[in-house]
Amino acid sequence: MASKARFQGSYTALVTPFKNGSVDEAAFRGLVSWQIGEGVQGLVPVGTTGESPTLSHDEHRKVVEWCVDEAKGRVPVIAGAGSNSTREAVDLAVHAEKAGADAVLVVTPYYNKPTQEGMYHHYKAVNDAIGIPIIIYNIPSRSVVDLSVETMARLFELKNIAGVKDATANVARVSLQRRAMGSDFIQLSGEDMTALAFMAAGGHGCISVSANVAPKLCASLMSAVLSGDYATGLKIQDRLVPLHDAIFKEPGVAGAKHGLKLLGRLDEIVRLPLMPVTPATGKIIRDAMVHAGLLN
Repeated sequence: MASKARFQGSYTALVTPFKNGSVDEAAFRGLVSWQIGEGVQGLVPVGTTGESPTLSHDEHRKVVEWCVDEAKGRVPVIAGAGSNSTREAVDLAVHAEKAGADAVLVVTPYYNKPTQEGMYHHYKAVNDAIGIPIIIYNIPSRSVVDLSVETMARLFELKNIAGVKDATANVARVSLQRRAMGSDFIQLSGEDMTALAFMAAGGHGCISVSANVAPKLCASLMSAVLSGDYATGLKIQDRLVPLHDAIFKEPGVAGAKHGLKLLGRLDEIVRLPLMPVTPATGKIIRDAMVHAGLLN
């Protein structure tokens, strides 16, 4: 079973930079290096924020390999390996393990609406194919299915199921999952705005979109609350709240990339059907970054 101490703190849900229609390896490696230098506790490539739905399988695999190679063991890498095809999820997870990822993040199967039993066997198939920890990604607002606490408890009996990225935005779930699986079940918030409350209820960390733009602040918030200093955590949260809100005025990927453009880190190119943020949203993001102390 995975050590919960290894999977706690602020994990950045990394964006994937593009250039001339292709994935920009140099920009991605630069982003990874900067994130680690800013103090993030972990990295999550090729999740939703990494635009995995519009990456080819070859691009997906390369991004995982680049992330692991650039991280060089300095922080854990939880590689996205989700699909609504069990066979595809298994293939992506097997590749992530071979590439050297520390764990995989596997989203609940979206669109085809499996039953709880179907989801159990989906995760069991991934579990049986690899030997590294699996973090369940439960995001009912996008996948249209909600993995129940009872099904999670069954899955936690399997050797590689280590925890959950909970993007339900329902803080009560943290307590219910803690009661069912105990404190060794890793719980990572998948929702920036409620992450502080999530931690107070027993969470271990956050897989953050805003950390693309504010890695040091997000890492400092998690470090504070993990040490029990919620007063400091609240002060940092007050600086971050406008940014959390601004980034998600439009799809968070586009918001995060716009923020990184303002920092001079990369272009804000996204792949269709996503679009760059509008000028009005861009101004809101800039104002939020000024409020957070990220821009003058």
